[in-house]
Amino acid sequence: MPLDNNFQHAEYSRAEPKDRLIYRELPSDPAPDSPAWSDAMALSGRQLARNGVRLVMLLHGSLLGSDLFGMQRLDEVGGLKRGYSRGISGLDALLALMRESTNGLAGPPGWPRPPYRNDAATKQMLDETLGDAGNVTEHALQLFRKALNRDLPKPIACERYLWSCEHHHLGRAQAACRLLDDLHRWTEDLRLGPGDRILVQAHGQAGLLLALASNLLAPEKLSGYLRFFSILNDAAGQNPSGSVGQKLLGTLDRRLREKTILNGAALDVVTFGTPVRYGWDPAGIGKLLHIVNQRMLRIDGKTWLAKTELPQITMELPIAWGGDYVQQLAVAGTDATPVSTEAQAANKALWELLEPWDGFERWLECARRSVRCHNDGLCLLADYKDSTGSTQARDHYYGHAAYTRLNAMLFNTSEIAAALYP
Repeated sequence: MPLDNNFQHAEYSRAEPKDRLIYRELPSDPAPDSPAWSDAMALSGRQLARNGVRLVMLLHGSLLGSDLFGMQRLDEVGGLKRGYSRGISGLDALLALMRESTNGLAGPPGWPRPPYRNDAATKQMLDETLGDAGNVTEHALQLFRKALNRDLPKPIACERYLWSCEHHHLGRAQAACRLLDDLHRWTEDLRLGPGDRILVQAHGQAGLLLALASNLLAPEKLSGYLRFFSILNDAAGQNPSGSVGQKLLGTLDRRLREKTILNGAALDVVTFGTPVRYGWDPAGIGKLLHIVNQRMLRIDGKTWLAKTELPQITMELPIAWGGDYVQQLAVAGTDATPVSTEAQAANKALWELLEPWDGFERWLECARRSVRCHNDGLCLLADYKDSTGSTQARDHYYGHAAYTRLNAMLFNTSEIAAALYP
C-alpha cells in the first residue's frame, strides 16, 4: 500500500510477490529447552539485541468463543437463505465448517464471550484450556525470555499481551488504541528512544490491530485519521464505561500528533496467519514480516496462492490439508456483530471507512482470490507440517494453531532474526 495509506483496504492481488516472498518448511529442530535448542535461541537473541530490539511483545487472542471465521456477519447479510450458493457445489458444507456452532471450536460450558481482559486470570483460563494451540502460554513466555536473553548483558524485555478478541471493526479499532497506549507505557518504563526497536509478534486477527496502528502512526494526519478518531470519540461518549474512553483517545491523539507515542523507537511487526484485510502504511512502522502456514498444493505453479476449489476445499479443511484456512477465509465481509445498537452504528461507520466489501457474494469473491501475502512487507510461506489426518478441529484449529506450538518457537525466532535483522 502507498505511503500515507489513509486507511485504504488491502488489495486482493494474485500477482507473485517475487523478491518479497520466502518459502520454508518446519525443520526437525532440537527439543525445546535442550542445550542445542537453547544455543540456537540465544544466537537469535544476540542477533536481535545487536539490531537494537529492546522489547518483544507476543500478541495473541483466543481461538474459542470468538466466532473465529466471522460467520455471524455472513449469516446476517443472507448467505444460503437468499440462495447465493445455487450452483456452487460444496458451499453449504464449507459454511457449516466455518460456523461457530458447528465448527468444533465452541468453548466449554460457561466459557466467557469477548471482550477478554488482559489479566492473569483470563490467561490462566486460556492456558488450561488451549495449551499452546494458538495461545502463548505463560510457560512458553518464560521459556522464550530465558533462552533469548541467555547471553545478553542487557536483557530484552519479553511480554505476553492478550487482546479483546472482538472480531469486528469497532473492537479491533478500540483494541489498536489500547495497544498503542500500552506500548507507550512500556516505552516509558524501559526508557526507549531513537535507535531502539520494539518487535510485536501478532497471531491471527491480532495482526489487524497493527495494520490499523501503522495508519495511525503515519506522519501525516489525513482525512481517514480524523474520521477514525471522530467515530471512536462518539462511541466512547455513548459508552463512558467502555475499555477505551474519551480521555485515553484524547491523550493518544495528542501523542500521535506530537510523535511522542514511542519516544522515537521503531515498531517492527511480525504477523502469524493474519487474514488480508486492512491496508498497511509503511511510513508508520519499521520492518514488516508476514508468516503463513501454507502447503504447496496448486498444480498451476502459483505456489504463493492458496487452493480454494469447491467442493474440494470442504474435504481438505477438516484435516488442515492446505495450511491455515482461518487466514484464508476470514477475509473482507466476515465478522462478528457488536451487541449494543450504539456499538453497531459505530461499527458500520468504521466499516465504511476501512472496508469497501460487504455482503455474501463479495466475501465469496474475496475468498476465491486465494491471497496469502499482504501487499506490504516480506511474506514467509511455511509448511508447519501440522496436518496429521485428524478430523478433530481441536487438533489443528484448521491450520491456525501451529504458529504458537512450542515445537515452532525456535523456527519462528530464527526465521524472524534472519529475515528482519540479518
